[in-house]
This record gives sequence, C-alpha cells and structure tokens, in this order.
Amino acid sequence: MMGCIKRCEYRAPRSLKQALEILDDHGEAAKILAGGTDLIVQMKQGMTYPACIVDVKEIPELNVLDWKPEHGLRIGAAVPISRFLTLPVVWERFNMLALACSGIGSMQLRNRATIGGNICNAAPSADSAPPLLCLGARAVMVSSRGLRTTPMEDFFLGPGETVRNNRELLVEIVIPTPESLSAGWYLKHGTREKMDIAVAGVASFLSLSAQDRKLKAVRIALGAVGPRPMRAPKAEANLTGDLLSRQSIEGAAAQAANEAEPISDLRGSAEYRREIVKVLTRRTLNKACESLGVSIPC
Repeated sequence: MMGCIKRCEYRAPRSLKQALEILDDHGEAAKILAGGTDLIVQMKQGMTYPACIVDVKEIPELNVLDWKPEHGLRIGAAVPISRFLTLPVVWERFNMLALACSGIGSMQLRNRATIGGNICNAAPSADSAPPLLCLGARAVMVSSRGLRTTPMEDFFLGPGETVRNNRELLVEIVIPTPESLSAGWYLKHGTREKMDIAVAGVASFLSLSAQDRKLKAVRIALGAVGPRPMRAPKAEANLTGDLLSRQSIEGAAAQAANEAEPISDLRGSAEYRREIVKVLTRRTLNKACESLGVSIPC
C-alpha cells in the first residue's frame, strides 16, 4: 500500500564534484535519483527512508549519449530511455538492447526512467540487464577516491545489490561496438507483452567467423530466473564453434533452462519459468540467425 513520503533533504548538484561531496557527507543516508521511477515508489511503500535525495539529472557527464565505432556506445547514467531509443545506431548495431528498453514500462515512464537506474536498482527482472551482459558492457563508476570500471557480469551481486558502494556514482555504461558478422535478440515473457515485469527474459548473441561463417562467439543471458541477471555459460559452450542446426539450438535451449535458478511466486512456478527459458532461448537464437541471414538445417 502506498503511503506518504517522509521528509528528507533534496539536493540537485550541477557537477560531478558537488555530487561526490554530497555522497561523502551523507554516505548510506543518501539515495541517488536519476529518473526516480523505482526510488519514489520504494519511498511511498516504506521500503527505503533516505535522509537525502541526490538528483543527478543535470550533471553533464551523466547525460552523455555518444557512439564512435572504435570506442563503442556510451550511455550516461541519467540519459532517459526515450532519448536513448532515438539514436539511430542503437537500432542498427545494438538492437537487442533497444528491443529490451522499448518494452520497459509506458512511454511516460521511459521519458523519465534511465538504463543506469534500471541496473542500479538491480532487480533480477531488469530488462536491460541480459542484453548488456551479452554485449560485453562495462559500468563506469566514480567516487572521491577515483574512477573504476566493472564488467557488467561482475556488477550484479543479488536482488537490489550491486558492486557500487554508497559513495560511488554510476557515470556511464560503455558497450563495445559489435563485430560486423554478429547479431542479437531479446525476448521476455510476461502477463502482457508491454508494461509488465518479466516472468522470464532471455538475450542471445551470435558472432560468426568471416572465413567459414562458423560460430565465433555465443552469449546467452537470462533475467528474472535467478537472484541476479546471469549468463548461461554451459548453454553457450553447447554451441560455440559448431555449425548451427536445429539440434544444437535445442540442446542450448535445454541447457539454458537447466542453468536457470528460478523461484516460484505469484507470477509463475519455477518449473514454468524453466520451460519459458527454453522457449525464449530457442526463439532468440533463431531470430539472431535470421538477422545474420543464416539458414538452419534440420
């Protein structure tokens, strides 16, 4: 049940230096607000009681949205999802992340919500997380002690937990440009196609060798079926180096379902979620093959 938000201090720094000074002063008592779509709800529900809210929307470094082939895609932690989706290269080269983000909430929510907030909230069902894992994304964080970069695979620790400490600020997410012979896809299953929390989500990414068009790299990532977004390394190993076939895809899908660590709740049983992972893995691999123009023999 929603309630009243308790009185707290509101700060809106205009520079990175100011923001870090506030975080150093308040420590655990401060909460960072980028879009606020999760934080405000949590405060209304009495799940968190910050003494200080640090609004970072006006900090220039957190509003960078830029792509260069050699450096990759840089997404500032305060960039709204709707703005991110307007960048043409996002749909051309990072379409699996675009697909995931376009299914987050409503248009009104995407005008406020950020990918940075989506991953810092660290919900196991975060839609942006599986594509970021597949794309080899890195989280760039800064504190008064300096800057550090963490692979997305190491960023999530558990439900609501990341490696970011209370005095650190996520500045941006950096994603290397995928190779030319590569493609990925993301699908989630929920009660509704849009504006719903995933019962299960799967991202699959394939990269082919230019010489023989055999699989050079495979990445499969799962969401909402474990305590944190996760890769499925055994399912990936089931495919890497092989010529794709219906049988190998089915084997990878079955292995991904085995690697999932789902729970049973009101949205679905653990058994149901495993079956959904199997179906979504098969479908995302098929869609990635289709994007690459690869025909799959029986």
